Amino acid sequence: MRLRLLLITLLLLPVAVIAYTQVMVRIGSGTPPPMAASTEWADAIHVNKSDRRLDLLQGGEIIRSYTISLGAAPENHKQQEGDERTPEGTYVIDWRNQNSVAHLSLHISYPNEADIAHADAHGVSPGGNIMIHGVLNGWGFLGPLHRMWDWTNGCIAVTNAEMQEIWSLVPDGTPITIDS
Repeated sequence: MRLRLLLITLLLLPVAVIAYTQVMVRIGSGTPPPMAASTEWADAIHVNKSDRRLDLLQGGEIIRSYTISLGAAPENHKQQEGDERTPEGTYVIDWRNQNSVAHLSLHISYPNEADIAHADAHGVSPGGNIMIHGVLNGWGFLGPLHRMWDWTNGCIAVTNAEMQEIWSLVPDGTPITIDS
């Protein structure tokens, strides 16, 4: 009887995890923090993919630094939708989503004209919706454990607490440079 109960539990666990994730993704991120004083805002973001670092800059000086997770195939520049690569190049934070499937998100302006031209030349979609975001809604308790592997679909992930801070320090229009 115990073995049967254990087997049923083991079979239902993945279903429960998937159902939990689907519900939490739809609930949203909660209330975003207020913006910091403009004197504290970053005026640029630099991401070094090989070091797994995101730095907020003000006047060329690092004011905050974060360890990140990237797309599941982080090497090289994003070429097309579904390749799970994080893009490389210079973009802009062009909008924010407080109802993201992950804890808050800042949209990176990928694809740019060159990305679109490259994808068109190869007959593929460049993809899009590349964000800086926290952990998937409902899984924030994982905290820094999410950094143990690159798990996004091409985005840049930080902990939820870090995302709260980044959200408050990065205004729309902030340039972001992503290097390999």
